[in-house]
Amino acid sequence: MKTFTAIVERDSDTNLYVGYVPGFPGAHSQGETLDELQENLREVIEMLLEDREVVFETEFVGTQQIVVP
Repeated sequence: MKTFTAIVERDSDTNLYVGYVPGFPGAHSQGETLDELQENLREVIEMLLEDREVVFETEFVGTQQIVVP
């Protein structure tokens, strides 16, 4: 079992949740709910893992909040 970290945003134009796995080309999807997004991302990741060996281009480190006066 492998664990992947996804970045999730909400598109204000479509009201869809959009998610992607940093550094994993092609690992992105969308959904009307967070549960739907998670399932869609799981399916995409499983498909990508079947097709090829994954080579990550970057390493997820974290997030930061930037305060601008």
